[in-house]
Amino acid sequence: MAARWIELVTGSLEQKKQYRQYKARIEALPEPYGSVAKAVQRYLMYCAGITDGETSLTMFDDFADLWERAAVDGTPVRAIVGDDPVEFAETFAAAYTGKRWIDKERARLTQAVEDAERGERP
Repeated sequence: MAARWIELVTGSLEQKKQYRQYKARIEALPEPYGSVAKAVQRYLMYCAGITDGETSLTMFDDFADLWERAAVDGTPVRAIVGDDPVEFAETFAAAYTGKRWIDKERARLTQAVEDAERGERP
């Protein structure tokens, strides 16, 4: 009962556990993979804007897999992120569709225009 109430307030405890496991995987990466992965992850937190926990966890799990495999194979960091790390991060995030924070604002903007067309005031 208490766990259900806590999850209602804070979110899924299982998802928090999975996120901590993901963070540990990133922390365990050798350099330069670890520092670049952390930098890209920071950018993903801003640009992805995913509010769905399951989608976020899937994205970050795949992200950790990518960097772990690159470290094992000795793939150069630039071969992963390319010439434009921002484009890499945004393309990576775009592959994961889920509920995003901007969806609410898009709906609000669309509704405001439709209301204005009908002569209604917000």
